[in-house]
Amino acid sequence: MFKFRTSAFAAACLSMVTAGAAQGQGSAPANANPFYAGKAITLLIGSDVGGGYDVYARTIARHLARHIPGAPSITPRNMVGAGSGTAAAAIFTTAPKDGTWIGAIFPGVIIGPILDPKPQTLFDPAKFIYLASADSGTRVCATGVGSQVKTFADAQKQKTIVGASAAGGSTRDYAAMLKNVAGGQFEIVSGYKGTADLFLAIERGEVDGLCGLDWSSLKAQRPDWLRDKKINLLVQTALEEESELSQMGVPAMWGFVKNDLDKKAAELVVSQQIFGRPYILPPGTPEAQVRILREAFDKTFTDVEFLEDAKKSRIDIAPSSGQKVQDLVARIFASPPEVVDRAKRIIQP
Repeated sequence: MFKFRTSAFAAACLSMVTAGAAQGQGSAPANANPFYAGKAITLLIGSDVGGGYDVYARTIARHLARHIPGAPSITPRNMVGAGSGTAAAAIFTTAPKDGTWIGAIFPGVIIGPILDPKPQTLFDPAKFIYLASADSGTRVCATGVGSQVKTFADAQKQKTIVGASAAGGSTRDYAAMLKNVAGGQFEIVSGYKGTADLFLAIERGEVDGLCGLDWSSLKAQRPDWLRDKKINLLVQTALEEESELSQMGVPAMWGFVKNDLDKKAAELVVSQQIFGRPYILPPGTPEAQVRILREAFDKTFTDVEFLEDAKKSRIDIAPSSGQKVQDLVARIFASPPEVVDRAKRIIQP
């Protein structure tokens, strides 16, 4: 809120406004210029250009400013590394705490510190301020059309080479999880930058397939693979089955998990999908900016122009509010120790 200082200039301005009102000309409010007027927001994307998270973030960036009073400019910027942990650390440690930097990160980075046997200390996910999640989707494990592995039952019987990013990324962690609790005979090849590179690796025959791929990303980035049946969908992972995939005959992972503790541990890992596309602010961001940005995300997700753009970009929108994500993260970090310990083990290759 702007305040006049006691000065001759302020007094003169106040006198002019009062005189104008007396003449029937009306008066302007003292806080006519909102906080974001003339400002620029950096949207830091923790994935490679062209990947699913990048597509989501850039689509949102094209519409978000219209719902922020002051209509700031929004500039997407990619920062790849450590399964988006590099971007998360930048938001936590060096980004301005004034609402002008927003992070778009993988959910694995949020849940990672309680699952990593040697957790990093550059940021605390429980202290981030959550603005929203754009999707609460389902993930799949899939192989290319040239692979001999056509079903998850095949993957349980023979070696299947799957490509993956770094630890903390869903493609690495979910492949390990399905190997350890569901019997997938996966040989995991890590080090790919993102899903765009993984798709190319499948096309070149470097790997059979990948796991932990968001169903919405596959539909957005390779719709021709689905249309032309160039991909085998082995299994779906989510707390609740995705009806579209079930109608296609893709089984849920829970039918392959026999141990009760393994199921609880896997549920802890999979719970991150409820905030499948999270957007964050640094801790310490003023409440006024938090409120403005949470409202802007909520309005964007119901905006007709945005939804039309999302449809053209082939991305699913199943949003969760910032407060809902904030509460869920708090519950995850309060999970029973025995479940956390088992969850740590099942995502290790």
